[in-house]
Amino acid sequence: MLEPSNNSELPVIPGKRYFTIGEVSELCDVKPHVLRYWEQEFTQLAPVKRRGNRRYYQRQDVLMIRQIRALLYDQGYTIGGARQKMEGADAQDDANKSSQLTYQMIKELEELLVVLKN
Repeated sequence: MLEPSNNSELPVIPGKRYFTIGEVSELCDVKPHVLRYWEQEFTQLAPVKRRGNRRYYQRQDVLMIRQIRALLYDQGYTIGGARQKMEGADAQDDANKSSQLTYQMIKELEELLVVLKN
């Protein structure tokens, strides 16, 4: 059974360009086999594949995975419903990504401020 959890409790996304499937798994609190399944179900989710079919996710992929996770785990959507929501959300996708990036940047800056004060 899936336990509902809050995306705000997820760790901060580091300032890297690419993330491995293991790193994304930890950042999004989702197992790697679930990420591979979601790649098949959500066409928008397409990580870069390099040598040996290793997957490398970018920041926007991690944000999208967190959005999919919120739809499925927190809001109770089915895979089909979440897919429709994501496809219909293309118009508001930029605004959504922008707000998520802004929130992420604020959180990182707050953590940096705490470090600098110490």
